[in-house]
Amino acid sequence: QFEASEDGEVQFYPNAPIDVESSPSVVAINVSPIEYGHVLLIPRIFECLPQRIDRESFLLALHMAAEAGNPYFRLGYNSLGAFATINHLHFQAYYLAVPFPIERAPTKELTTLSDGVIVSELLKYPVKGLVFDGGNTLQDLSDAVSDACICLQDNNIPYNVLISDCGKRIFLLPQCYAEKQALGEVSPELLDTQVNPAVWEISGHMVLKRREDYDEASEGNAWRLLAEVSLSDERFCEVNALIFEAIAGSKDVIKNGTKTLLEEPCLEEDDAITKSSH
Repeated sequence: QFEASEDGEVQFYPNAPIDVESSPSVVAINVSPIEYGHVLLIPRIFECLPQRIDRESFLLALHMAAEAGNPYFRLGYNSLGAFATINHLHFQAYYLAVPFPIERAPTKELTTLSDGVIVSELLKYPVKGLVFDGGNTLQDLSDAVSDACICLQDNNIPYNVLISDCGKRIFLLPQCYAEKQALGEVSPELLDTQVNPAVWEISGHMVLKRREDYDEASEGNAWRLLAEVSLSDERFCEVNALIFEAIAGSKDVIKNGTKTLLEEPCLEEDDAITKSSH
């Protein structure tokens, strides 16, 4: 019981009544916390779900962010192939009382869906991605993002998700770092850092494991690592086409028509990011 008691005593219940048949969702304390209040959200725990987002579980994560009511509380998700720590459906969450660099990056609106969900492209950031916000309801926003995630899962495309701004803004970030590792295409210098770029690292909050990396930490070093995470321009266009086709299958597009998005899903940037081979 995390609240003040009438007599001033701390109350702790080592066990809680659990209805196994209802398969409750659980918030578990992370035994290896990165930051304050680091927990895991485990949807429908007794169903032993694999690490694949579905509409119900993603809506639960958005509700958790909304109910927390604190813009410094974010939830993150790592898919299989994008440094998920275990193949059991879970989200991570913690407080960090500063903006993530990704939250401050500029965006360019691509389209607005009929339910008010706005889809934008992340600009001038080392990792290419999409940003979802708006929507007439929280479920509208959740459905759009979860449909995009399901599309990536069905096409075996690893990705990370950051839920920010009390569940009102979601970053969807396809990535290829683990694939490049397996193919021997990551430089030994980056491999030696032992940094696995998952959602927190991609968002700009990095845990460095070697003292020398900490002492030499810089924006340039972080940019070089994250640039290896990002899809190439060509591959990002292909992935965007898949995502917009999936979204168009369940929602109408009322701006920048679906046909246009499928043909030209990517933007030209003046400040081009170093291209990956993937």
